[in-house]
Amino acid sequence: MYTGNYTGTYDESKYNQIKNRDNDGYTTRTVETNSKTDASGNSYTTSVSNDKLSNNDFLNLMIQELKLQDPTKPMDSQRMMDSQLQMSTMETNRAMAASMEKLVATFNQTSLSNATNLIGKNVEDVNTDENGVSKAYSVLSVETLNGEMVVKARQILYMEDVVKDADGNRLAYDANGFIYNEDGEKTGQKIVLKNPGEIAVDEDGKPVILDENDEEVAEHDFVYEGMTTPVYSSEISTIPFENITKVF
Repeated sequence: MYTGNYTGTYDESKYNQIKNRDNDGYTTRTVETNSKTDASGNSYTTSVSNDKLSNNDFLNLMIQELKLQDPTKPMDSQRMMDSQLQMSTMETNRAMAASMEKLVATFNQTSLSNATNLIGKNVEDVNTDENGVSKAYSVLSVETLNGEMVVKARQILYMEDVVKDADGNRLAYDANGFIYNEDGEKTGQKIVLKNPGEIAVDEDGKPVILDENDEEVAEHDFVYEGMTTPVYSSEISTIPFENITKVF
């Protein structure tokens, strides 16, 4: 417990300066006000433009006006009470709006955190291709765009049958069946396809390969093991989260 003697002096002017008050103890914050004069000649405040003006500030302002009014021409107490009620309502609405903004921000953050579980997964949306089949995508990222939750994804164009050579290396071929070497150049050979990515096999279950003259190659070391892999679009699509209909 402090038992010494306080030798300082109380400086009311400094206290009021710190508290943004005048010598009478009332706030001196800079605000823009509009005033009118009633039928009795009394001036009263009609609006205040500073959003930081609190209900306590208004009460102090009202008390100050009461102190300065002409006793023979008193101010309308009902009008002052109505003004105080409006100020209280504005302050309550402002606090409620701030709380709602925090709530929305928290909800969006939680939704975004939960949506990140989609990254790396495949989804379908409400769009269909020319055959009426729902379009499928592989999700790359999840983000908010203009306040809306969206996913960034590459469309899965089709599933491609995996063909390997004798060394177990995967055969590279395009949607037309042209075969490419390790340098990305066409070899001149083609793999016969039923549909993009779907190979044709002979009676032994081996891929059907054609040479430069479109003649079938009888002997080759390419094998098909029944596996498939997706072929993706080079473009990145933006999909509204609400349009996702399936996750797989």
